[in-house]
Amino acid sequence: MNLKKILDEQTKLLVLDNKTLRYLKHETENIVENLKEEIKNEKIDADVFVGGSYARGTLVKKGKYDIDIFIRFSWKIDNISDILEDIVKSAGKALNLNFSKIHGSRDYFRLETKDNLYFEIIPVYRIKTPQEARNVTDLSYFHVNYVRKKLRGNNIASEILLAKQFCEAQGVYGAETYILGFSGYGLECLIIYYKSLANMLKKLIKAKERIVIDIEKHYKNKSDVLFSLNENKLQSPIILVDPTWKERNLLSALNKESFKKFQERAREFLKKPSADFFELHEFDADKLKRFAKEENAEFLDIIIVTDRQSGDIAGAKMKKFARFLEFEIARYFDILRKEFLYKEGQESNFYIVGKTKKEIIKKGPPIDMKKNVEDFRKYNKDTFERNGYLYAKESVNFSAKEFLEKFEEKQRDKIRAMGIIGIKVL
Repeated sequence: MNLKKILDEQTKLLVLDNKTLRYLKHETENIVENLKEEIKNEKIDADVFVGGSYARGTLVKKGKYDIDIFIRFSWKIDNISDILEDIVKSAGKALNLNFSKIHGSRDYFRLETKDNLYFEIIPVYRIKTPQEARNVTDLSYFHVNYVRKKLRGNNIASEILLAKQFCEAQGVYGAETYILGFSGYGLECLIIYYKSLANMLKKLIKAKERIVIDIEKHYKNKSDVLFSLNENKLQSPIILVDPTWKERNLLSALNKESFKKFQERAREFLKKPSADFFELHEFDADKLKRFAKEENAEFLDIIIVTDRQSGDIAGAKMKKFARFLEFEIARYFDILRKEFLYKEGQESNFYIVGKTKKEIIKKGPPIDMKKNVEDFRKYNKDTFERNGYLYAKESVNFSAKEFLEKFEEKQRDKIRAMGIIGIKVL
């Protein structure tokens, strides 16, 4: 099947139908009216605006929807999260919706319907220019207006839907710490720049060095961008200058691992287009097991449990711990494949296919450090000297599962300090 036909067919599947649009519009208006009423009753200087993909017209058709609603407070008001909590609780109670509080750089709140929809109510400050922002969420008002303006009078909204679905199917959609992929607004701006998904993929798979994109030409050239932005905003493989605030890299969360995965899948798709690249598949652990068997390697399914809040906080803690585990295992085993999976809640799966190194070489102290050399020889039998240092050979005569079980026992306090309350190897 040719590329154009596949993209056309996928677009039809991703565009919201009129029935869903009417439903979302009705539910959103109900929430907004109740929030406005609560704000008015409390005599608070704040207004309500709907944001996110829904407001920008780039919401993908799917099984469950989330809509962002921002409460813009006067800059004179402090503790806006605390004030908003009471407002949202009252609105949720009036509409018989489930309420929950989500911790972040600024706490926000969720109201969930009994169906397939939830609203995230986010406190922000009413600012006139992006430079006045105290938190990145304060910029959301500008993002909505910018994207809506760029989408007016053209058909790139459907290209944005394709880009979001493609990235989600590859597991690289979302700026959350446990994903470190493409943000929604970041993808919208990439499509605004490249005009289509196909063109974006063709351009990005060629990248071997860091890409710099400045859509609104806030800077004279790429060198000026790299010189002007803060160093911690320049670590991602793509530097995408926020069209509404030139000091921000929209893709600062994107890491090299996610981008490499995106490039590999994009190459495969362009070489042999298929609708399969847009479908969300459950992870196939059996496939990984078969690969391990073919490679005469060991398959591990590690359950990681945290006591931290479900969502980005829990996911980030478990992803960081998974990297730590990988580092420890890699001392004795070659990591052939790995996959970290987290959706929600306080548990995740970390799959590893590892092959024993059979023997490793440990570097010891310089040979002129007599006391250290003596201690090193005491704990390591098979030692030898090389280039002024003492080394030891150590046989890997244990499985990866045995290594992890002993590791958990010895490092229990350290593991707990990392926010992990348990690991289990299946």
